[in-house]
Amino acid sequence: MKANKLISIIDRFRKKRIAVIGDLMLDVYLWGRATRISPEAPVPVVSIDRTSSCLGGAANVMRNLVTLGGSALAFGMIGDDADGRELCRQLAEYGINPESVCVDPMRQTTHKQRVIAGTQQLLRVDHEDASPAPVRLREAITEKVLALIEAGEVDAVIFEDYAKGLLSDEMLAAIVPAAARRGIITALDPKPGNLSPVRGLTVIKPNRQEAVAMAALPPGNTPETELDGVAARLQQQWEPEYLLISLAAEGMALYDRKGMKTVIPTRAREVFDVSGAGDTVVAAFTLALAAGAAPAEAAEIGNYAAGIVVGKVGTVPVAADEVKKELNREN
Repeated sequence: MKANKLISIIDRFRKKRIAVIGDLMLDVYLWGRATRISPEAPVPVVSIDRTSSCLGGAANVMRNLVTLGGSALAFGMIGDDADGRELCRQLAEYGINPESVCVDPMRQTTHKQRVIAGTQQLLRVDHEDASPAPVRLREAITEKVLALIEAGEVDAVIFEDYAKGLLSDEMLAAIVPAAARRGIITALDPKPGNLSPVRGLTVIKPNRQEAVAMAALPPGNTPETELDGVAARLQQQWEPEYLLISLAAEGMALYDRKGMKTVIPTRAREVFDVSGAGDTVVAAFTLALAAGAAPAEAAEIGNYAAGIVVGKVGTVPVAADEVKKELNREN
């Protein structure tokens, strides 16, 4: 694909408004050096130099939408705690209004703590409450999103599922058909087994492992036939317009309703950390569709964006100018 065509699509991102509904997280990093092996157990001792935090989960999708040039409308849930307040503060730093982020005083904000020695992640510790969100909270979010859809104030809706308690079958059953009636794009980044199939989504974006788990099929004779069988099963169950499966080092596979497959080779030159790469893909792909890209063009843009992210350490967003620079370099 010609770089100038993809760049012209990216230039149209800034007019697009994307609502993101999903599990919000705060990613915390402890950066240091592994200096020796502990005498207490065969594990490294890390001398911590600094600590940082950033937006994770659905909040990382939101900031990727912004850094790519679009606008993000935030819908999620936090606890009444310091992590939740920090998460909202960082959303506001990216120009994302946190007023529709609901506070549940009975739970803690999801907090993922990673220990990094040099450029190597050694350990992750999760602090979370994955119990179902209160019905009243889910209903409040659903009503707000439906109002935005009916008013034509969003170009797409992304459901970001990490199985931390926010999303439910009822939410998708209400929002997806309403969006379809208005011609609004809907995208689901799924967690296997957490949601029942809902028909009418524009795109579902699992990685290979998630897709296999969702399809629940025995392995095929070859990786390619297995993937095609998995895709066929998911299309039968969910009936999305498109199915985009991330294949890690092999790139992506895009399937349409007729089962036609387009393989997009990876654009990553060097992989340091895959944290947040899926968030980047769903943000870039959805923005590109909303900007009028053909699905294969949208997948190509998402692939370039993810290739940049995995070359960095930590959960980081990608900027529109970075993607444009990479497109110009390779084309």
